[in-house]
Amino acid sequence: MTFRDLNLSNQLINALDDLGFDTPTPIQEQAFSPVMSGKDVVGIAQTGTGKTYAYMLPILRMLKYSVQQNPRVLVLVPTRELVVQVVDEIEKLSTYINVRITGVYGGTNINTQKQAVSQGLDIIVATPGRLYDLAVSRALQLKSIQKLVIDEVDVMMDLGFRHQLMNIFDILPRQRQNIMFSATMTDEVDELISEIFINPQKISIAKSGTPLENIKQYGYHVANFYTKVNLLEYLLENSEEFEKVLVFVSNKRMADRLFERFEKTFPDQCAVIHSNKTQNYRLRSIEQFENGENRILIATDVMARGLDIDDISHVINVDTPEYPENYMHRIGRTGRAQKEGIAIVLTTEKEQEFLEAIEDLMEMKVSVIDFPSAVEISEELTPEEQPNIKEIYNPNKLDEDVGPAFHEKKEKNRKVNLGGKYKREIKKKYKKPKTKGDKTFNLKHKKRKKK
Repeated sequence: MTFRDLNLSNQLINALDDLGFDTPTPIQEQAFSPVMSGKDVVGIAQTGTGKTYAYMLPILRMLKYSVQQNPRVLVLVPTRELVVQVVDEIEKLSTYINVRITGVYGGTNINTQKQAVSQGLDIIVATPGRLYDLAVSRALQLKSIQKLVIDEVDVMMDLGFRHQLMNIFDILPRQRQNIMFSATMTDEVDELISEIFINPQKISIAKSGTPLENIKQYGYHVANFYTKVNLLEYLLENSEEFEKVLVFVSNKRMADRLFERFEKTFPDQCAVIHSNKTQNYRLRSIEQFENGENRILIATDVMARGLDIDDISHVINVDTPEYPENYMHRIGRTGRAQKEGIAIVLTTEKEQEFLEAIEDLMEMKVSVIDFPSAVEISEELTPEEQPNIKEIYNPNKLDEDVGPAFHEKKEKNRKVNLGGKYKREIKKKYKKPKTKGDKTFNLKHKKRKKK
C-alpha cells in the first residue's frame, strides 16, 4: 500500500511527495480509518514508527477551512522540545493547506503566547501546564475543541501531570474525539483511558515494550560511574563507527559531570541538554547535533523524550533506567524510519535488577560484551556512590567529664505540689460553690451562720 491508496487529499499527497514519503508505516496505515471515523482511538506502536503522522494525516484530511478564532484540534505533549518538533512536522504536512498552527510551552514569556493565540488558530500543540495557564487566564478558549490528541501520555504521568490533565479534561467539550498514541502501556495510563475514553478502538502494531527489530542491543557490566566514563572515552575515540551518538544519563548532575569530562576529551564535539539549561541553549544543542556540528549529545530522559533526529548511529545508556519504559523510549531514538541502529547499556552491580526488568518487558536478553582490558577500572566514586559510614565508636575521641543535666531550682520555683488536698483547702477557705451553676450557695451559707 502507498499513501495514494489512502483517502488523502491532493494537498497532503503533494506534501508527502516533497518529503520523499511514499509508503505508510503499519501504524499509519491501520490508524487512518479509525481516526477518520471519529471514534476514540488508542494506538500502541514502537518508537520511531511515525506515530505523529499516524494521527495528523487523518486529522488534516478532515479539517475544513475556517476563520474562527478558537482552536479545533488540541495536541498535548510532555516537553517543550516535543512541542517544537510536532509543530514542525504538522507544518511540513500542511504546506499546501491553509491551517493555522501554534505551539505553547512553559519557560517563555506567556504574554507573547497570549498574543499569538489571540490571532486565531486551528491547531494548538501544548504542554499541559502552559495550556492550563492560558485557559485559566481566558486568553485561550477551548470550547471549540473537536479532537484531543495525547502524545507520550506515559511520560506525562511520570512527570506528575495527571492532576493538570484532569483539570484540562474538565474544561474541554464533552463531545470530542480522544486519540492517544504511545510506545508503552502502563497501569496508570490504562486507568486514565478507562476514565476518559469512550469505548476506544485499540490499534496494537506490537506488544507494549517491544523494541524495533533493526536495533541491535549490547551491554557491559561496569564497576562504577568513572569506569563507565573511561569506557565511553575508549569507545567514542572511534569516530567513524560512533558517528552520531546520543548519550542518556539519569539526572542533571551526571549530565554536567560527563559534559565537563568530554569537553576535554572531545573538544567541540559534544553538547548537553537538561532542564537547567535555557530553552534557546537546548534548542541550539539539538540543532547542532542534528546538523552534524556536534557528534555527541548528552541528555536526560525528560529532555530527549520523543525527539526525532535522523541518522543517530548509537544510543548509549550510561545508567540502566529504573523504569523499563524509559529504556524503550531511549533506544527508540535510533533505528528510526527503518534504518539500522545500535543501543548500548552500561550496568553496575546495583543496577542489575533494573536490567532484568527491562529484559522481562522486552521478552529478550541484552547481549553482554566482555569489558575491554585496555580500559582502566577507576577507584574514584561519585558522591552518590560513596557509602554512608556511620561513626559508631571513635577510639581517638577522648572521654569528657559530663556534668549533671540540670541545675538547682530558684527559691520562687520550689513550690510543692499539694495535689487534690490543696484544691480542697482553697475551696474551704473561700467557700467555693459545689457546682458552677449554684450561684446562691455562698449567700445561703452566710444566712445559716447568722441564725
